[in-house]
Amino acid sequence: MHYLLRKRYLIWLFIVFIIGGFFAVMIYFPITSLSKEEVIFSIEKGEGSRDIANHLEKQGLIMRAPIFRLYVLTVGISGKLQAGTYILSPSMNIPKIAEKLAKGDVVKTKVTIPEGFTLSEIEMELTSEFKDQNSNPRLKNKGLNLYKKDYDFLADALDAAGLEGYLFPDTYWFSYGADEEDIIKAMLDNFDKKLTPDLREEIKNQKKTIFEIITMASLLEKEVKTIEDKKLVSGILWKRLKIGMPLQVDATIGYIIGKNSADISLEETKIDSLYNTYKYRGLPLGPISNPGLESIMAAVYPTDNPYFYYLSAFDGKTIFSKILKEHNLAKAKYLNP
Repeated sequence: MHYLLRKRYLIWLFIVFIIGGFFAVMIYFPITSLSKEEVIFSIEKGEGSRDIANHLEKQGLIMRAPIFRLYVLTVGISGKLQAGTYILSPSMNIPKIAEKLAKGDVVKTKVTIPEGFTLSEIEMELTSEFKDQNSNPRLKNKGLNLYKKDYDFLADALDAAGLEGYLFPDTYWFSYGADEEDIIKAMLDNFDKKLTPDLREEIKNQKKTIFEIITMASLLEKEVKTIEDKKLVSGILWKRLKIGMPLQVDATIGYIIGKNSADISLEETKIDSLYNTYKYRGLPLGPISNPGLESIMAAVYPTDNPYFYYLSAFDGKTIFSKILKEHNLAKAKYLNP
């Protein structure tokens, strides 16, 4: 009797060993450890571990879906698998795949938006970066009213001006196939952080609106390069506004006609547009670019100076003048070599 019990025990032990070995192989050994193949794998919002496991099996990333489910349930991460797009490989075992999905280690696309880019230029950059991801972000047709309830800095902005000026230039890491809403919110969130409470309080103390400051900053971003020159030009433009003098900023004409060149013709300065600061006094309808922090700071903290005129020479140097006669002489000297 003792012999029979011992025999049964050994048989059951052998069976458990075989089953345990089977599960260990299924869990810890990948389908093929030598594979260099990369597979794009997506989890949709609302999908549970059963759906995820079935998709993993169908795409040849695991051997059996129930084994994956058993593993994530056992280690307590079944409810932590995150939606998104991942890069996986048949050379990864179940623990590695599950860890990646639980961490939300999704595919990211790096996009750098330079300071001074317009909405059109940002769209072109995004289209280039997302061309292989079935995503074609459209930003220009997005009205501000869609976002005013979530971002108080948009409260005084004109909806007719759109998002121009508020998509903060920076380096972003967007999820694979990110849509325009994800992109816009990420950039508006960044703007919200950069426009600190101190800056907002200073703007309020100056009895200006954030919209006016960002519009001015967008002009500075396009007109001059260094922070020192931006502060000086800021002082000039605010002074012109105060006395009712036309701003006559060439960059506003460039924005209307889609030209970055500073070579603006006399005829072009007569274009009928609310962005034309030659034809209409005051600030343009809205921002003409998406300014960086330096330009925003220059708009908030202008340098007081005796000048009323400035021009950018071909070598990039900014020439300042006190009176129109002096300015005309500077134009003859620096712009007509």
